[in-house]
Amino acid sequence: MPKILIVDDEPRIRELIREHLQYAGFECEEATDGSAALASLSVGGVDLVILDIMMPFVDGMTCLKEMRKRKIMTPVIMLTARGEEYDKLAGLENGADDYVVKPFSPRELVARVKVVLARAMPKDQETGTSYVFGDLVIDTASHSVRIGGEEAPLTPKEFDLLVFLVSNKGIALSREKILQKVWNYDYYGEDRTVDTHIKMLRGHLGKYRENIVTVWGVGYKFDPEVKEG
Repeated sequence: MPKILIVDDEPRIRELIREHLQYAGFECEEATDGSAALASLSVGGVDLVILDIMMPFVDGMTCLKEMRKRKIMTPVIMLTARGEEYDKLAGLENGADDYVVKPFSPRELVARVKVVLARAMPKDQETGTSYVFGDLVIDTASHSVRIGGEEAPLTPKEFDLLVFLVSNKGIALSREKILQKVWNYDYYGEDRTVDTHIKMLRGHLGKYRENIVTVWGVGYKFDPEVKEG
């Protein structure tokens, strides 16, 4: 049974989320701020974090940054009260996998939890599949990416994005197609979600960043023939 860590300083919000997640078959743990969340995550056993941005003491964005700094790659769904584009993009740039705007539908949140968990967990049909380009090794069985033997700290969503690109190497993929296949969710008008994750992914790929090519007017493609400039 997947365990979800609910991080919010409002007890009624935590209770609402917990009730719906437990009804859907999830185990839940709660934290009132980012500091308590980091303490829980350090113990391990958490499969996904629902993380509010606006909290006293250690806010959600600070917590998310610290998670990724500590190489805690647990998937994160951010909760934002404002719904401003800055909050969404800042969360994505710091390694969040999804975001939900308050006030939210509990059923929608549960649906997004299921989608993010499905994307983060290895799939049986991928077992043993690897993609190798020079010293870039992408292993779907272990959900790991290594460059020259060193592991690249990709989030689950960045990993999914990279696998989708390399499995369609040489093919120009539209942003809409990427959203549909990688996010498996309707992100109408959210093209910048793809652009933000491409930027983050390139930042983790070192000398292979140029292999993710921008196809102007279309989207992106992975070109294994591109050499470092």
